[in-house]
Order: sequence, then C-alpha cells, then structure tokens
Amino acid sequence: MAQQYRVALAGCHRMLDRKPANHNFASAFDAVPDTEIVAVFDLGATTRQAFLDCWGAQIAAYDHFGRMLQQVQPDILCVATRQTMHADQIQEAVAAGVQGILCDKPLATSLAEADRLLDACRTAGVPLAFGLDRHWLRSYRHLAELLRNGIVGKVQSLIVYGIPNLINHGCHWYDAALLLVGDLEPQWVSGFVEDLSGEALDSRRHLDPPGRCQVGLTDDIVLYFTPGGGRRPAFDVIGDQGRLAILDDARQAYLWQYDNALQAVDIPQPIGDFPSGPAIVRDLVDAIAGHGKTACDVEEARRATEIGFAVHLSHARQGARIDLPAADRELRIPSFPWGNE
Repeated sequence: MAQQYRVALAGCHRMLDRKPANHNFASAFDAVPDTEIVAVFDLGATTRQAFLDCWGAQIAAYDHFGRMLQQVQPDILCVATRQTMHADQIQEAVAAGVQGILCDKPLATSLAEADRLLDACRTAGVPLAFGLDRHWLRSYRHLAELLRNGIVGKVQSLIVYGIPNLINHGCHWYDAALLLVGDLEPQWVSGFVEDLSGEALDSRRHLDPPGRCQVGLTDDIVLYFTPGGGRRPAFDVIGDQGRLAILDDARQAYLWQYDNALQAVDIPQPIGDFPSGPAIVRDLVDAIAGHGKTACDVEEARRATEIGFAVHLSHARQGARIDLPAADRELRIPSFPWGNE
C-alpha cells in the first residue's frame, strides 16, 4: 500500500469550495489518494471556519503557522499565503522536517528572499513544486517536445506576447518560454518598466507594472517579452528551418517551414477546470517517494523569479544589460496583496 502523505495548508482564502479552480490546491490534494489534508493555517477566523465547513471539521485549524508545524508535523506543506511570508514559512517548514513543498506564485518579494527559501530546500533535499502550472499542462509539454525534436530546426529566438506585469504573473510567462526552449539557463536581461505616469494613483498596476525585455540564454538563444499581443500568453518560436506560432495560451498553433505551406498543429488540450492541480500534487508525491525533483523545482523557480527583478534593475540603469545572477539581491517588489496580511 502506498504511503499517504499528511498535508498542511498555509493560506486558504481561495480554497473555500470543492470546485476545482486555479489556486484551489485543497481540491488538488483531495483528488490525489496519496495525500490527506490534516491542518490549515490562516490569519482570518472567518476564512478558517469557511474552510472547515467545506473540507471537514476533523482538520486542525491554526492562526499561528509555527504552532501548526510543531503540533501537526506534516509531510507536505502547501504555501498559498502572500509572497511576503513565503521565505520565512518555507525556511521554518524545512527546519521542521517537511518532506515536500508546493508553493503558489509569486515566489518572493526580493531575490534575497528567494535565495533563502530555495537554499533551504536545496540544502535539505526537499522537493519544491512551484505552482507555475504550464510546466505540467499537456499542451505546453507537447509543444516543448515538438520543439526539442526539431520542428523548426535549431531554435534561435522566441517572442513572447501579453505579459501583464513583471512579477506576479510575469513568472508564468518566463517559465513557459523557458520550458518551450528546453529549460535553458538565462545569462543576462535587458529591459524597461512601462511608464505608468498616466495611470490613476490608486491603480494597483503601480505595485507591479508591466514591462518589456530581452533575455539571453545559453546556446545564443534570445527571448523577447512584450505586454502587447492580447491577454493570453502567445509565442512565436523562430528556428533555422521555420517558425511556430503558439496562440491563445497554447490552444492553437501554426507551423511554417521553409518551402512548405502554413499548417495547423494538433495540440492535446488539458481536461478539467484545474488540470494542473492534481498533476502538480502527483509530481510532488513522486518526487518525495523517489528522492527526486518536480517538473518545476528549485532551479526552475529561481529562473522564473529572477528575470522580473532583473528587468527592474536594468530599467534603473537605462536598459543596461544585467548579468545573471543579478548582483543586487535586495530590491523589494511586494506585488499585489494576496491574503493573510
């Protein structure tokens, strides 16, 4: 009989019903028989009670994170608090003996915070599933495999459209682009933060503005990110034998190869309202059991986090190239409010 892993949730304000939906990780753990939710932490008494009303009064509820870890000693921690809390909570959880961590995005409010939590997982050998769900979606994985197998020849560059902000959602765009080109290592970033001087002073866009940038990778590949091109992620992958246009968050794709007509590419689509959720949980369980890594583990989280901060650093130097890892690790961008503060 397979081991059942005991799960504690930190932050549950988007997990108050049983309908699978993005960020409802309670529904994802509930869908995987190898995991059982045994505890929840949230600073809001009303939120905690609503969670128990939905998922069961047998779950231990806490308003103190450290006390939950000490008394429950969970196998898995799911971190869905605001990113200002992630570094301390993950460090504390690793020190307490947690075997695996699922962390919602964005990862942290500074590169120094990201370093702390990633180093804690890396040193202790604790697998991290950073919830950038396109890494687990069959549509993106299929397209990444096609590119790896040379559908456009050797990839030379990739244009990425629709990035709405540089930190909170930007990490999804960076991660998807890196996945498509084979999870190569970023070498440098050059870019600009969008001018929001005409935006209302109370607009939350000031907390985490959009921007545009170039990212140089190993193998001399360059990624180009722009906020234009629609609200869903879209990509134009350019190789030495053709181009692959990926549209509408990988719902459609079109291939043009030299001397061949444009043709549609069949893409297997995810099934369900939150298909990545159970896939993330299963991957984390397998990583714990096999002493391995998840599809979006420490190094993938590091790459997808550092790019956004590097754009801000480049902007402050009039678009100068920032070599990675960035020397300035202290720049703090809290991004949008996200529960528990």
